[in-house]
Amino acid sequence: MSKKKLLVIEDDRSLAGVVEYNFSNNGYEVFCAHDGQDGINQARSKRPDIILLDLMIPVIDGVEVCRRLRAESATREIPIIMVTAKSEETDQLIGFSVGADDYVVKPFSVRVLLEKVKTLLRRHTRSQGPGLDIISSGPIAVDRGRHRVSVDQKQIELTPSEFRLLDTLIRNPGRAFDRSELINAALGADTLVLERTIDVHIRSLRKKLGVYADVIQTVRGVGYRFRETTAPAVTDPSTSTA
Repeated sequence: MSKKKLLVIEDDRSLAGVVEYNFSNNGYEVFCAHDGQDGINQARSKRPDIILLDLMIPVIDGVEVCRRLRAESATREIPIIMVTAKSEETDQLIGFSVGADDYVVKPFSVRVLLEKVKTLLRRHTRSQGPGLDIISSGPIAVDRGRHRVSVDQKQIELTPSEFRLLDTLIRNPGRAFDRSELINAALGADTLVLERTIDVHIRSLRKKLGVYADVIQTVRGVGYRFRETTAPAVTDPSTSTA
């Protein structure tokens, strides 16, 4: 089995060295970049399985790095854990709004970070695995196998967390999910984030759905649901005659 590749974008060289040492000893192939531009370049060339991204880095800051990686087809689906010394709510929300999948505040336990990386990689692999791959509701179709979403037969680009969030909602039309349930579905049960993070994802998801934004309804005092119309059509590609 090939090693999972981890890209660490961190300007604190001693911290990057500690992360590299521990993850290498746990079977990862680790690459390090010490500024945002180098991080983007290595993400493009190395195609890592996961990225550890510091928020406060020189040349290009972590928020902009995340935004650019999510804008490119070659890197948009790579899971990203944002790492920062800041713990304010606004910083966390900004990180998730540009596509980060998880958030770690310095100082952190390397053991905890190892588990977060394992969990995020496992969840990312599972979301791309076999099963009932395609589900559609009206003009919206979610293809798990190819990790794609289309609206009116035109592909739209979602972050991994937005994809899992939409996939959860569309497969349960009419069911009201509270924010903690959606955090578990989209980010993982072991992810410690603010419940308002889901509001950021929903706002971004609605924007990308365009004129169909209202399929995701707000349930006052609870959370969100996918508008119930007819039962969504589910397709298993293995049974297709095409």
